[in-house]
Amino acid sequence: MTTILYEHPLNERIRNYLKLEQLFAQAYSCASSDVAISSIQHSYQVFFNALFAIIDSLDRGDIRGDLIKDLEKLQQNLVVWSQDPEVDTSALEDNLRETVALNSRLKASRQTWCQLKSHKLLSSLKQRFAIQGGSSSFDLPQLQFWLHQTNEKIMADIKHWLSLLDDINGSLALVLKFIRQRAEFDTIETESGFYQDNGEGLLLLRIKVAQSAQYYPTVSGNKFRYSIRFMLPCEQNGRRYSNQTTKFQLARC
Repeated sequence: MTTILYEHPLNERIRNYLKLEQLFAQAYSCASSDVAISSIQHSYQVFFNALFAIIDSLDRGDIRGDLIKDLEKLQQNLVVWSQDPEVDTSALEDNLRETVALNSRLKASRQTWCQLKSHKLLSSLKQRFAIQGGSSSFDLPQLQFWLHQTNEKIMADIKHWLSLLDDINGSLALVLKFIRQRAEFDTIETESGFYQDNGEGLLLLRIKVAQSAQYYPTVSGNKFRYSIRFMLPCEQNGRRYSNQTTKFQLARC
């Protein structure tokens, strides 16, 4: 059965992680294939908007500090799990080495991503991208010039800029992978399109709904309690509450 996956964070730290994960996915999509090379003149808005949002997120919040704490907890857990005779020793050792290496690089006094803040071209573009409609070609001749360099030059720049974020992106991916693996999906059926439960100890809700279903979940709550209300599209009001029998899968991570 084809499903749609919805995820909802239950604290601000995980909310920031999910936002960054989506921004990284958008930025890396512009450097992942030959299609991106041929269409960079049309997709550059996606790339720079994502890149500048990542820089702002790292600059404003203590994402690095949160990731270091989560990597340290993960390292401790991996050591404990290594005592289990049924654990996949090879996979555990690989994850442990990666965790230790990423944590060590994140603790370095000077972060590589900070180079993006002082890059002359990026700095000049970032000021204009912060203005709605400010990235027009007549406002940014330097961008127009860059977009008409060779594909090799453009992609080399993009990959270099993204490489400066590798430690943050790798740490984020590893932490979220283990958070998502904390729970399996359970099948739940409600009669009224509404479900609530205790959220104590939870970080993330993952909800799967059949793609053929005509409803979607909205979530409210925090680390103490959460509720899931299913909605139906409505041409008059945009959406309305679903009161029908609702079946979905839920992983409480």
